[in-house]
Amino acid sequence: MTAGSGPGGNGSRGCDSGDLGGHGDLRRHGDLGGHGSDAERARLAALRDGEPLVDFAGGSTPYIDYQSIDVLLSLQQPRSDEPAELPFYVLGQVKELLFKLLYEELTRVRALLEQDEVRQATWVLRRVHREAGLLCSTWDVLGSLAPTEFNAFRDSLGQASGLQSYMYRMVEYVLGNKDPRLARPHLGVPGVAEQVRRALDEPSVYDAALALLARRGAALPPALLERDWSQPYEPSEAAELAWAGVYAKGSAPDEELFWLAEALADVAEAMCRWRSLHLLTVERIIGTKPGTGGTHGVAWLRRVSEHRFFPDLWAARGRL
Repeated sequence: MTAGSGPGGNGSRGCDSGDLGGHGDLRRHGDLGGHGSDAERARLAALRDGEPLVDFAGGSTPYIDYQSIDVLLSLQQPRSDEPAELPFYVLGQVKELLFKLLYEELTRVRALLEQDEVRQATWVLRRVHREAGLLCSTWDVLGSLAPTEFNAFRDSLGQASGLQSYMYRMVEYVLGNKDPRLARPHLGVPGVAEQVRRALDEPSVYDAALALLARRGAALPPALLERDWSQPYEPSEAAELAWAGVYAKGSAPDEELFWLAEALADVAEAMCRWRSLHLLTVERIIGTKPGTGGTHGVAWLRRVSEHRFFPDLWAARGRL
């Protein structure tokens, strides 16, 4: 499917960039002048009585150039002629873009926590929670596929499976669910291997949050703060008590650790919902069939869905 055909093809060319995303500037269309400033936008709006810009030189539009629309819409290559494969394919790519967004946002959160910028980290986590909610909503579309629709093209997947998503694996790693074994599918892929290995070896957002608690006076053992970051995190009673202490201080506006704890819990819950919805969607569509990636399918997903990110934060609630 090319950029100019099928769903979203010619329609995307007709989009008004307007203020969507703030990229209605004309930097690549010099005949219209301007550098994307508020003053230039006001001047152009006044010239047209507020009507949209519709004439551009150079064989493109600022929106296509900014978002690489032609490239983006050329990347859909379903392997069958079954109509239901297109939503499955496109939603898979949407998920990958959201994984990338989540990873970049979460690495920023980690850096902010390392710099003691707690309020800014909490603000970004607020957005991450919304982004994770958007990720969860992709299952609403995928869950609308009937078993017969999915079965009609499932064989075209071969051994392709979401388990092989390196961006999702990096999201799991930056959140703290370190499983070195699941890095193996990516270690033979040039460029990708380096990214996955780095995500595995670096501290997680949760590691950064625990280091912050220690700097703020929490009695956390050195083994919790100086360890092999590539290994799975083991729940800690000391960390559980530290989070319980944060909650005991209350939710006053200046209790920034309280609001950080709740923002982390929001993200953890959203990711748990993602896994639970994945399980339900797979069970609804293929039942107990094995997965394309070699697992037992639903049985594997059910076990995975029991995992909790930031386990001490969950356990602390039992002490309040």
